[in-house]
Amino acid sequence: MRPEILFPLFEPVTTIPGVGPRIAGLIGRIAGPRKIDLCLKLSTGLVDRRFSPSVAEAPDGRIATFTLLVEDHRPPPRGTRLPYKVRCRDETGTLDLVFFNARPDYLASVLPVGEKRVVSGLVEWYRSTPQIAHPDVIERPERWTPAMAVEPVYPSTQGLGPRVYRRAVGSALDAAPDLPEWQSPSVLAREAWPGWRDALLSAHRPEDAAGVLAGHPARRRLAYDELLASQLAMALVRYHQRRSAARPYPLGGPAFRSVETGLPFALTGAQRRALAEIGGDLASGQRMMRLLQGDVGSGKTVVAALAAAAAHDAGGQSAIMAPTEILAQQHHETLSALLAPAGMEVGLLTGRGRAGPRRTTLAALASGALPVAVGTHALFQDAVSFADLRLAVIDEQHRFGVEQRLALTDKGRDVHTLAMTATPIPRTLLMTAYGDLDTSRLDEKPPGRKPVETRVLRMGQLDRVTARIGAAIADGRRAYWVCPLVEESDRTDAAAAEARFAELQPVFGDRVALIHGRMAADRKAHAMKEFAEGTATLLVATTVIEVGVDVPAADIMVIEQAERFGLAQLHQLRGRIGRGGQTGACLLLYGEPLGQAAEKRLRLLRESDDGFRIAEADLELRGAGELLGTRQSGLPVFRIADLEEHGDMLRMARDEARLIVDRDPDLSGSRGEALRILLYLFERDAGVRLLRSG
Repeated sequence: MRPEILFPLFEPVTTIPGVGPRIAGLIGRIAGPRKIDLCLKLSTGLVDRRFSPSVAEAPDGRIATFTLLVEDHRPPPRGTRLPYKVRCRDETGTLDLVFFNARPDYLASVLPVGEKRVVSGLVEWYRSTPQIAHPDVIERPERWTPAMAVEPVYPSTQGLGPRVYRRAVGSALDAAPDLPEWQSPSVLAREAWPGWRDALLSAHRPEDAAGVLAGHPARRRLAYDELLASQLAMALVRYHQRRSAARPYPLGGPAFRSVETGLPFALTGAQRRALAEIGGDLASGQRMMRLLQGDVGSGKTVVAALAAAAAHDAGGQSAIMAPTEILAQQHHETLSALLAPAGMEVGLLTGRGRAGPRRTTLAALASGALPVAVGTHALFQDAVSFADLRLAVIDEQHRFGVEQRLALTDKGRDVHTLAMTATPIPRTLLMTAYGDLDTSRLDEKPPGRKPVETRVLRMGQLDRVTARIGAAIADGRRAYWVCPLVEESDRTDAAAAEARFAELQPVFGDRVALIHGRMAADRKAHAMKEFAEGTATLLVATTVIEVGVDVPAADIMVIEQAERFGLAQLHQLRGRIGRGGQTGACLLLYGEPLGQAAEKRLRLLRESDDGFRIAEADLELRGAGELLGTRQSGLPVFRIADLEEHGDMLRMARDEARLIVDRDPDLSGSRGEALRILLYLFERDAGVRLLRSG
């Protein structure tokens, strides 16, 4: 249960006076539906209205605040588009307030003739007279305070005025209680940080421009709180999963040997190193929690197959979870072939499929007759049970969160976890995203794999590219044509792919197929089957083919608007070709003008096929926020911490979290109670759930 002290913060914003369902919906677009969301959405800038000159000294193009006497209202002549003006003055001169599409009755009420008002906005001189168009502030002098002159700026959305949003933030901050201190006194003293509530108020109500910078003590304090919550949750997951003894078993049994000897190639040195590390985990008597990082085409699936064979030798079952149906089906085919020499059958479970085969698969898993199941999120549904699940393999781990990983391992007793990703994670992000996992790297390509030649061309050369693709297809080759999301409109990437397909179909006829994420599963499967078998030789696609799709005969890829993709994503897409022993060609088409950062990205991709180098460069070019913030990703999305600005505190938070768990793994001491509140405050549910379950 969430601690009672936090109840006011987790109330919906509709409990704030003046915030009804419509305003709440608009606030939800910016921050979220609860008061805590308003508290954790810090301001992005500052408007300083403390500059208060006389009218005669008002400078052009600067925000200024005046105390003015309202002289008269000057409505425009009927039938014209001229603005409504209100003439005001101080002892030094006159100033006009200018309003377009004005409501005269409203202006008469807020600017009554003969009364004084505090007015603030951008000064512009027009025909020797200063004026302010649509003032930001119109206030009675007795209600104006110096604190109101320093105004935080928040993200905005159409239909929600900044003053309404700021009032809602103020109400949410009023609900923020004084919380027990979870940071150690030594850290607070060394960093000169305020308490949590003082830091929150300071971050939302900065006194000057320095108060909105990431390096301000209040913001660093809040960022470190969030980093500590994240690292502590992962440290608790790691501790509690490792605490229970696991049944040890070695590599090298009959099924393992059968699968290894049945491989049509020799294992690489990197694969052997990874297997040795996995073998050490499995034989240790503790639960394995390992991340296998492998560049595109480095042979992760083979390592997973051998680990599953070892689990089968020990009398247990394995589950392999993939983020998409296409990838699950691909794994099912690949693993069925790899495990066939050991006589191991592989079942498939996705969200779709006929009821009869699904019931058969579920029964075989429950009885233990089926040693391996491959599937999507369907694997951890309540209807799925295993006789003895020993190994959980989660592919493309970055698409899943810790909660989903735990949901799968809960299907067995002391289940070993092998997470895999073909997206190399920069070392600087490993501890952020996977602090609960040990890591292995596959940094060698299989023997015979040739590099892909990468060329960069203008979108204006589209006709030339189409002609080259036609010649290649006529020569028996196969190609992908990848379309991006159309950012300038509300069209989806699926619509972009459909439009390109419609343009290419008259040229290539039945030889071109289409696949995108919004198609029905059977249509996607049919298109992939046509392409894999060669009935179709050109596949127009979205980034749905980015992960796991394996058609060895495909050796050409065209990527439209390549400047819109991240480096790591382009590298992933490129890894779909050249898998059949032939030299592949990747054509990156860019739109003009090409920005400096995009040019650097494409140049690096042309020069390198090292996924780990590319991942580090992607982090440097795009920043951790963009890499971590992708919505489909299971990586933590930080609300206050910015790894570019606060990355120096990440290792500090990790070390502190491990020290906390070493000393008080159940968070039962006096500081532990405060740390529980921290976990609930930032909703690190995996750590909280483990504490509840013990």
